[in-house]
Amino acid sequence: MQLYNSLTHEKEEFVPVEAGKVSMYTCGPTVYHFAHIGNLRTYIMEDVLEKYLRYSGYDVKRVMNITDVGHLTSDADTGEDKMLKGAKREHKTVMQIAKFYTDAFFKDCKKLNIKTPDVVEPATNCIDEFIKMISELLEKGYAYIAGGNVYFDTSKLEKYYVFNDHDEEDLAVGVREGVGEDKNKRNKCDFVLWFTKSKFEDQELKWDSPWGVGYPGWHIECSCIARKHLGERLDIHCGGIDNAFPHHTNEIAQSEAAFGHKWCNFWFHVHHLNTESGKMSKSKGEFLTVSLLEERGFDPLAYRFFCLQSHYRKNLVFSWENLENASVAYKRIISKVAALHKDGDTDADVCRALEKEFCDALDNDLNTSLAITALYDVLKADTNDSTKLYLIDRFDSVLSLGIMEAAEKLREGGAENTADAELVRYIEKMIEARRAAKAEKNYQEADRIRAELAEKGIILTDTKNGTEYTIKH
Repeated sequence: MQLYNSLTHEKEEFVPVEAGKVSMYTCGPTVYHFAHIGNLRTYIMEDVLEKYLRYSGYDVKRVMNITDVGHLTSDADTGEDKMLKGAKREHKTVMQIAKFYTDAFFKDCKKLNIKTPDVVEPATNCIDEFIKMISELLEKGYAYIAGGNVYFDTSKLEKYYVFNDHDEEDLAVGVREGVGEDKNKRNKCDFVLWFTKSKFEDQELKWDSPWGVGYPGWHIECSCIARKHLGERLDIHCGGIDNAFPHHTNEIAQSEAAFGHKWCNFWFHVHHLNTESGKMSKSKGEFLTVSLLEERGFDPLAYRFFCLQSHYRKNLVFSWENLENASVAYKRIISKVAALHKDGDTDADVCRALEKEFCDALDNDLNTSLAITALYDVLKADTNDSTKLYLIDRFDSVLSLGIMEAAEKLREGGAENTADAELVRYIEKMIEARRAAKAEKNYQEADRIRAELAEKGIILTDTKNGTEYTIKH
């Protein structure tokens, strides 16, 4: 398997530290509000990566944090505490906010067929681990105390910004919106490990520490939670591309300073979901949620299908029209599968060839778009239905589009759905006959089939994934 490594800016063969086993860490949500569908695109792609690694025979242990303390409105340690902001907005306690939005996040994940990681750890469970690592960094000279807070000293590193080469002035105050200068810092890039001088008099969550009563900075949390559950060497660390700096940069700095060796081999970053007006952001006050998609009549799994049609390293533009197109294509797949029935043994040779196509796609830097093409190729294959059903079930263990379940519901949906399934079977039979006619250069017969379908209100369109159709009512 070749994966693009954000750390080296190259596709590399994925080789885990321990043969057959994969340690995987994914940055979880800050639970002060609902996750928007841009956030969830990242979790969908991480889910496909985990499931494909398992499909490929790896024993995967995946850990995810829940940030319920320490994340300020700027990722660079300034602004208001996001959890406190959420609590003020809804007139609740921070822990009430954390529980409500943690539960909401996992409900959305369930609707999108995103597997819950093996370990989910809230930051507030790991205060002792944070204090231990901060103490180690102080002892090794990588941290200092100033103005009552503990800071990481980036000047002690040979290279701080590891994901790209930047000039020092590019790392100055103002990297992210709302960043203000902290006069306690020795260097512009230093970051807080522990706050003991809270900016907020009503900060709810505070703990005793060797440096006074306070709370952890955001960046220390992931390093310590990963260490607690996966040890001091990671195979893959995942997250959104906007976390590369400063969050993941700071994670690497503090982890490798504490451990004395390379921490993580592969960095997997998912790019933005944009609206037609720009990047989706909660800070703008309006954002799209899974619930809103459902209110508009969309199956959440149609959104998952929409995401899988694009490569994870490309920005994806969301519009209602684009989602509608994806939804129509998704429903067609369900209808085609519903028209299939087991009719004998699977064809081993066909299975090997089509499964190789599917694996080749995902082995090439998790190319889900080509994996979807492999799914279409199963439906078009010159083989029996049993073989098609077997392969679709196999592929969907990774893609997690709920195809088999939805097809079964369509079959069992009564007379109307039965009629729909029979119509699909008829259309597919005619499309196959037209394909055979074109292969024999019998274009008159191909045109006749197209015209016959058109008379019934069935319009054919030839695409890269084969012939698609729409039914005019």
